[in-house]
Amino acid sequence: MGRKWNNIKEKKASKDANTSRLYSKFALEIYVAAKSGEPDPESNQALKFVLERAKTYNVPRMIIDRAIEKAKGGSEESYDELRYEGFGPNGSMIIVDALTNNVNRTASTVRAAFGKNGGNMGVSGSVAYMFDATAVIGLEGKEADEVLEILMEVDLDVRDIIEEEEAVIVYAEPEQFHAVQEALKNAGITDFTVAELTMLAQNDISLPADAQVQFEKLIDALEDLEDVQRVYHNVDFGE
Repeated sequence: MGRKWNNIKEKKASKDANTSRLYSKFALEIYVAAKSGEPDPESNQALKFVLERAKTYNVPRMIIDRAIEKAKGGSEESYDELRYEGFGPNGSMIIVDALTNNVNRTASTVRAAFGKNGGNMGVSGSVAYMFDATAVIGLEGKEADEVLEILMEVDLDVRDIIEEEEAVIVYAEPEQFHAVQEALKNAGITDFTVAELTMLAQNDISLPADAQVQFEKLIDALEDLEDVQRVYHNVDFGE
């Protein structure tokens, strides 16, 4: 599948930590998930997922508790979940997920980020059909065969299990996310390097050096937007 998930996560976390952007985005995502149902991860699967993901990014407990308490306090703030699709240089494809309390503002800023950085917005469905929703779970200290055996013992047939550098990465159906984690936890694995629900490109592409520089500027511009939570794409940076 080609993506070095640990490298991608570490690069993004390092960049985000410099501006505290990572924590603010997680705080909003946790708040929205907690407002969508009970503010208890055991009965709210959306909240349970985002908390598992936050753990892999070392989001401070204070940030998490504050967001959940805000949801419990009956805050009237409401946010819409939006998805935008578009194109970058040389046939690159991009999906942008956002949480916003102002749809017009978000649409305008996302469109501007595309337009100013060599890309253009597409219509709904123009890109997403080339991506698959995928659960990605990474861990260290085990080999792929050991992880496969753990999952087979509970009859979990996942898409793929591969070794990337010193980590093992499990690719599974989105609905298998919690089952895979529970099976691994029951086998004594408590720390995960990656715990994501992502949109994985069916085919990655490589860009020439000049187009890759432009593409990275476009991705940075999109990720810098306040309302944008996640950006997915089909470019292999070869890292």
